[in-house]
Amino acid sequence: MIDELAADAARFGDDDEIRRILEDVAALTRMGFVAVARITEARWIACQVLDQIDFGMSPGDELRISTTICNDIRESGNAVVIDDVSADPRWNTHPAPALYGFKSHVSLPIILSDGTFFGTLCAIDPHPRKLAQADMVPTLRRFADHVASIVSQRPAMQPQTFRTIST
Repeated sequence: MIDELAADAARFGDDDEIRRILEDVAALTRMGFVAVARITEARWIACQVLDQIDFGMSPGDELRISTTICNDIRESGNAVVIDDVSADPRWNTHPAPALYGFKSHVSLPIILSDGTFFGTLCAIDPHPRKLAQADMVPTLRRFADHVASIVSQRPAMQPQTFRTIST
């Protein structure tokens, strides 16, 4: 049986509007993996993904929340933008970059119309990327807000099968 949270995340596993947003984020950032993830205190569940780097995630797949930077976004409510993990003292010792093999990362909170934290719009790439530009974060914030609007308005879809990615 699929639990309610996983079913909630799966509602957005094949959404055309969200797919276009992920494509736009990938084009803007030049990053190879972009996802909308459902985040709670205990779980990270992929809702929809654009994977051009063979990261290996599909909608419904889970990561251990304690190994993700998205958990930091859930706790703080703030965006995280990392051009190059190795040059960023705040993040170069975090377990996620080494565990998942990325050099650049961007993640923005998705806050629903009722003020509820849903998850994140996140992107990673195995190469450093110039992300901390003046216009980049506001543009990505608009994408995250658009995802929030979609999530707030969509009815439930049929759930999918889920698996946890072992690390």
